[in-house]
Amino acid sequence: MPPTLPGFAPLATVGDYLALEDCGLVGNGATAALVGRDGAIVWLCVPRFDSEPIVCSLLDAKRGGVFRVAPTEVLDSRQYYEADTGVLVTELRTPGGTVQVTDALTLRSGADLDDDAPAGRGELLRSVRVLNGSAVVVVDLSLRGGVSAVRRAEGLQLRCDARPELELHLVASHPLAGLRSEHLLVAGEAMHVALRWGGRGYRHQRVGEESLDATRGAWRQWIRGFTYDGPQEWSVRRSAITLKLLDYFANGAIVASPTSSLPEAIGGPRNWDYRYAWVRDAAYSVYALRRVGLTSEAWGFLGWVLDALERSDGARVLYDLDGGQPPPERVDPGLEGYRRSAPVRWGNAAAAQTQHDAYGEILDCAYQWAAGGGAIDEVLWARLLPLIDQAGEVWRTPDHGIWEVRSPGRVFTYSAAMCHVALERGARLVDRCNLPGSPQRWRREASSIPVAILEEGWDPHRESLIEHLGAPGGLDASLLALPLRRVIDATHPRMVATTGAITRELGAGNGLLYRYLPEVSPDGVAGHEGAFLMCSFWLVDNLALQGRLDEAVELFDALCARGGTLGLLPEQIDPTTGAYLGNFPQAFSHVGLISSGVNLARQLRRAPA
Repeated sequence: MPPTLPGFAPLATVGDYLALEDCGLVGNGATAALVGRDGAIVWLCVPRFDSEPIVCSLLDAKRGGVFRVAPTEVLDSRQYYEADTGVLVTELRTPGGTVQVTDALTLRSGADLDDDAPAGRGELLRSVRVLNGSAVVVVDLSLRGGVSAVRRAEGLQLRCDARPELELHLVASHPLAGLRSEHLLVAGEAMHVALRWGGRGYRHQRVGEESLDATRGAWRQWIRGFTYDGPQEWSVRRSAITLKLLDYFANGAIVASPTSSLPEAIGGPRNWDYRYAWVRDAAYSVYALRRVGLTSEAWGFLGWVLDALERSDGARVLYDLDGGQPPPERVDPGLEGYRRSAPVRWGNAAAAQTQHDAYGEILDCAYQWAAGGGAIDEVLWARLLPLIDQAGEVWRTPDHGIWEVRSPGRVFTYSAAMCHVALERGARLVDRCNLPGSPQRWRREASSIPVAILEEGWDPHRESLIEHLGAPGGLDASLLALPLRRVIDATHPRMVATTGAITRELGAGNGLLYRYLPEVSPDGVAGHEGAFLMCSFWLVDNLALQGRLDEAVELFDALCARGGTLGLLPEQIDPTTGAYLGNFPQAFSHVGLISSGVNLARQLRRAPA
């Protein structure tokens, strides 16, 4: 938990929807759930992150289904994590007493979270305890599409109409009257309720504290590997745990977010399914995780990316959890969307886009793999070799860029820069691993790309690099990543000027940045969006590298504070209200926080006393 427990705050909803910042995350290495500060589970996909949800009142308060365990009358509440775990506590005050609900997607006794064996039990456990006074606690379960129940000796056997293939059971330490029941509990009394799935036999086991204790123990054993000595240690530590909550333990994939279709602007159409793994995230994640001691996760994600590459027919942008092609994007007309922000989408059409930065991300992953002692065998190199040559051929051709625009392609500056990364890392791999290739030719081509970026990507009127090469265009905050990928030095005069221009023109106030302005840089989607958090972390890194350490630390502190008492970050922030926007929590934002913390710590150590 933070240094002090958070205070209690009244619950507030807008059109039956809690704010995203009033939700916490639990997970088990296969899936995750969001728990509202009102005691309601509002999001759950089983058995995996990318399965169809059985509970998604987050996307439709009336038809999405909900799993509520809470007092009948709530005055105010607070949420926090048990220290160094993914176990979430919600405390709710009523006129007659205080109720504590502890939530976990439980883990097997003795589970090793660094192992690739399944750790989860297929159980969402909700443990209720009355801290003082008394309260009537309601257990209420409805599932998306409808649910029916049959009483069994171990509890209720459920049939979800939308997912009839699932084997679901609702069990409790107290008798359940049905899908909705009320229970009067007094101070010191506890009740345990579990939703279970799968055929592992856990539905026959008694529901109670034992599985919670095993879960706590597994988390605390795992976090012992965390090493970090820098600013905002608690936020960096919580970000590491959050990334682990988004880790698919079976093979090391990390989902971009556990949710789908949370809007980038309330009422707008910019709603996407992020329950997949992006190669782009892998390169950044591996960098961040390795530097805070989480090498098992770093190598797991690297291995997953390289395995996926071997099974695919080229450089893909994103993969499903098995390393295959995600399902085609489709709109779900049966759900109204978060705060009526339609459409709700499943699948992601970006999987079919041309994005040249993927060449650099894949080769950077391969280089990190080799630098850490991993082998680049003939089969893998046969996949990588043509990608290096392709990067040298395509960097002057249009693509859809890092932001996956749905407008006609452009020659994006960031994409060209990442082709430089592909060529440069490819040459290094040949030298390091004694592999066949054309390192001299690749280095010649690579060296021409920064020159082109500084000349053809420079707008003398704005005094800044711009989003694409060879033609007038808008600013793009992804250019702040160029020094981090070792393409342009952060102290180069044109990079310093670009940092200033992005801060001025894309600044949304309080250190927040828009990634670009759609009215200046059309992206093929109507509406607008919030400020993109990762871009602000890139700004922290540039300020630090340019010697502006006081500004960098001040901004980093402010960004960490946006994680609130749970330390969870969304994809975007509404700069007017500070509300969370986009899918939540977002792996990319937490990777940015960890990376900036590590980079800041390094620069602070180097700074003169």
